[in-house]
Formats: sequence, structure tokens, C-alpha cells
Amino acid sequence: MNAQGERWTAEQVLALAPDAASRKAGGKLATPGPWSGAGAHDRGVWGLCAGSGSKAYQTVVDLDGPGYRCSCPSRKFPCKHALGLLLLWAGGGGVPEAEAPPEWAGQWLSGRRESAGRKASAAAAEAADGAAGGQKEPGGVADPEAARRRAERRAQRIAAGATELEQRLADLLRDGLAGADHAGYATWDETAARMVDAQAPGLEARVRELGAIPSSGPGWPARLLEECALLHLLNQGFLRLDRLPEALATTTRSRVGLTTTTAELLASGAAVRDRWLVLGLQDSADGRLTTRRIWLRGQDTGRMALLLSFGAAGHSPELALPVGIVLDADLTYYPAGRPLRAALGTDRPNLPPSAAPSTSVTPVPQVPPGSDIASALVAYGAALREDPWLDAWPAVLSGVTPIPGGEEGWQLADTRTGSALPIDPRCMGRTDLWQLTAVSGGGPVTVFGECGHRGFAPITTWDPNPVPLQSPSGTGSTPHGGMP
Repeated sequence: MNAQGERWTAEQVLALAPDAASRKAGGKLATPGPWSGAGAHDRGVWGLCAGSGSKAYQTVVDLDGPGYRCSCPSRKFPCKHALGLLLLWAGGGGVPEAEAPPEWAGQWLSGRRESAGRKASAAAAEAADGAAGGQKEPGGVADPEAARRRAERRAQRIAAGATELEQRLADLLRDGLAGADHAGYATWDETAARMVDAQAPGLEARVRELGAIPSSGPGWPARLLEECALLHLLNQGFLRLDRLPEALATTTRSRVGLTTTTAELLASGAAVRDRWLVLGLQDSADGRLTTRRIWLRGQDTGRMALLLSFGAAGHSPELALPVGIVLDADLTYYPAGRPLRAALGTDRPNLPPSAAPSTSVTPVPQVPPGSDIASALVAYGAALREDPWLDAWPAVLSGVTPIPGGEEGWQLADTRTGSALPIDPRCMGRTDLWQLTAVSGGGPVTVFGECGHRGFAPITTWDPNPVPLQSPSGTGSTPHGGMP
């Protein structure tokens, strides 16, 4: 339970699943039949689940985080047993309150919380080191001069990479875009590798996307030209950083890959305290890494925020904030012309190392307030002025009705104003639009998502509890422009 004695909903539990198969398998175990010795105490839930072998699987969940441990051989986190146990607990009937956990569960829970305390102390020490210069000499003393020299060398490598990339774009335009359809991906892959050598991951990601455009269907030359223009703008911006306004220069640095470390960020002391509503959660995978994006909105400040966490392929990232909860916490925004990405502070009472302990966590069944389509577009336009490479901006739309696709594709329509917004065609593989239509029932609903120049990408709707809209068929890749 959370600090207010309230259990999670089944939807919040299922949002933690690494894939659709785990959600289905966990649902089958959400009955008392296979479980024995189940109990809950002090934000820990445990139980023994009968399996195919002679020994039952020992399953325990730390609700601060959450964190999971199961003696089954599954390599998924959480496994189906942890999901089934949490669903049984969320239902309120199969997991009674206990005075204390059994020894096998208690040892893991106490060890995890001791580890959380050590990590919090280490993070505080790292932040202090970052504030002092970020690098140490062998004797343990921070050496800001060495850090400055390293930063200068990296900036020179990125500048060389940007110059080389400009020549590649000039060659492409001189030879004609039609040739890109025949050149194949190998040339772009080689250019992307050169950006890795230049220590410019932002440029690498954009180059790889350029290589995929010629095979993306009708109209690809126009899309390729648009992306080349944005990449040219980014290259020129970095090569002329000293001429840019500070806010735009900061955004340009982050777009090429010169990011601030979390320790340096938290040491800056520029935290924003608020009660943050979790609006949406979405996972994307590229075969090597699973990226989790969690969107928040401050109830007092009205500010949007994006949290990013990562896990190895096939593993769910550790940071898991179920959609619909409110956490009272400090967020610190990464530098940008229009800040969006943020990091959770270390002083967070009821959450763990990845999310951590002093914040009250409350489910919020009511539907959040939203805006109309025109206001969402205005907000995106304002953000785009600060960050020309921004694909979309988060928004909550109220009173919109999903219209299934015809010749013009899917749309969200506002019958009050007669306006409509197309649904971003890139979200078709990762968003369950028919589920959104079913929740709507032909009437207006409130939808959270990202509003951009390609349309609106729905992520969550409410009925009145939050309903995540990520497609059960898997996770799609996330546009680079949505991650400032």
C-alpha cells in the first residue's frame, strides 16, 4: 500500500509488465489457487507460487520502486509470478496483512533497503564531487582543470564530426536525393560510425534515421530533405555556438549529445518541488536497449516533465511509476531552451533507489484537466521556438472523439469547435487506437499524448481510471525529437 493505505489498481500493475505475454501470463496467476503463504507488510508483498516442479517459487516484491525477486528461471523483470502476486494483492482479497515477512522475504527486503540507503549516500557524495569539479586526481581531490581540458577535446571532436557531416550532406544534395534510394544503408551506417568516433551520439542517432527514410514509403524524398535541413541547422548551430543566445546554445549542445550528468544536475540545487501526476508511461526498444519514458505534470506549477530510464534488452527498466499516481517530489530539469527532461531528486521518502524514499504516493482516479486542440498546438509552437529540433510536446486534450481512419487517416475531433487533429501515423505500431475508440464509445474523452507537426500521438486515456494505450503487440521506437 502507499502512504495513504491505498492499493494500486490492476492497470497500474500491468503497466509494469515488460511485454504483452507477461501481462497475459501474470493475469492467469492472479487467483488464490496457486499461492500459499502470501502476505504484505511495510510496503513488501510476498508469496509462494506452485509451479511445474516440486518446490514452489518464492516471490517477493518491494513496493518502493518497485523491485522484484523470484526463484523462477525467468529472465524477465518483473516475471509473471511477480505480476500475478501484485494483481492478487491489488484485488484486495488474496494477500492478507501480516505482522512481519518470512525470513526468506525479510532478508531480501531489508538488504534491498540497506542498499538503497548506501546508493543515496553515494549519490549525494557524487553530487558534491560534481559541484566541486566533477573529476578527481589519484589522491581523490577534484581537478577542474583536467575536466576542462577533456571537455575542450570532446568539443573539438564533435566540431570535426559536424564538419565532416556537412560535407556528406553537401554531396547528397549535389548528387540528388534520388541517389539515396539506391545507395543503401551502408553509407549512412559508415557516417553514423564516424559520429560515434566524434563522441556525438545525438548526430549519430539523426544520421541513422536519415538512412532509414528512403525505405519508409511514398513521399520519402520530402521527408529526407526536411531531416537533412534540420541536421544542417544542428551542425551549423554547434559550429557557431559562440554566436547563439545562451538558451539556444544549451539546447544545441544537448541535441548533439553534450549532456549534463545526473550528479551535476542534482548538485545545481535548482529543484522544483510539486505534487507530480504521472500522466503516461511508454517503453521503446531497439534490440539492445529498452527505454522507458514517464511523463509527469505538476499540480501546482502546471509544468510538464519527462523522466527517462533504461534497461537491457528484454528487461524492464527499474524506474516504474504507475500511471495515475501523484508523488510529492523534487524534480530538477536538464538544461534546455524549453526544459522537459528531468531527474528525480534523492530526497524522496516512499520511493526507492531508482525512484527513492520520502514522497507520498497517491492514486488519482479522477480525470485530469485538459485543453482544446488549438491550445495544444499553441503550446507546441511555443516550445518549437525554443528548440527547432523538437518533434512534439506533451499535452492533455479534453473533449475529443477518436475518428477511425479513412482516406485522411485517424483523427481526434472536437465537435465543440469543429476542429480536428490527425493522429501521428508513426504511432500506429505502438498505440492501440481501437482501445481508445472502445473507451470513447463514440463520445468525447480526455487523452494525454504528444502534439507535434505530424499530429497527435495518444499515450493514455481515462475511463475514469487511467488506461495506457501502448499496443500489446510490442514497443515501437521513439522519435529522437521527443527527448530533449
